[in-house]
Amino acid sequence: MPVPEHLEFFIDPSRCIGCQACVQACRECDSHKGQTMIQLDYIDRSLSTQTVPVVCMHCDVPTCAEVCPADAIKRTEDGIVQTARKPRCIACNNCVLACPFGVPKMQTSMNLMMKCDLCYDRTSVGLMPMCATVCPSQALHYGTREEIERLRPRSTPIDTFQFGAQVIHTRVRMMVPRNTPPAAIDVTGAFDLAPAPQDMAPDPMLANLYVEEPVG
Repeated sequence: MPVPEHLEFFIDPSRCIGCQACVQACRECDSHKGQTMIQLDYIDRSLSTQTVPVVCMHCDVPTCAEVCPADAIKRTEDGIVQTARKPRCIACNNCVLACPFGVPKMQTSMNLMMKCDLCYDRTSVGLMPMCATVCPSQALHYGTREEIERLRPRSTPIDTFQFGAQVIHTRVRMMVPRNTPPAAIDVTGAFDLAPAPQDMAPDPMLANLYVEEPVG
């Protein structure tokens, strides 16, 4: 049974509180064998504790599947990119290195790449992904476009991402401010920005640090 087309997965990084509930709930999905397929990344850990949940974006043209020499990664007709198939996966790590979102993870104990599959055993029968059922701040939302527009009137979903010259369209949507929505989220564009100013008080723990003076 396919995942219903009218149900979509939305990520709103601004609402993530770093509670790790999604990470723990992901382990409970029957097809994940006790492994979590979601991770929390820090936006800029040197300046902020703000986190963002990282799940598979389920690309329309998945790079991970394109670089797999064993044809172990399949995309279903309803747009879900699956975990590598055990009989075919050769643990080469091509997919791990190629994914622009950094999603696939190699489970070395099983010699198998495992990744978020949108809890396919649940969503294909009309249930919500495990992570979305437990997120207390609704940073992860699974529902219709009408629902998200009603719940987030000041945000709009984006499904186009740019990595240099590569443009990627995804099944999963990222929420951005509605007043100035970009045509695509330029993921690597942040690398060209000047570092944010750091107006921080001196660290008192460094006051007694001995620094050896150079000789001569």
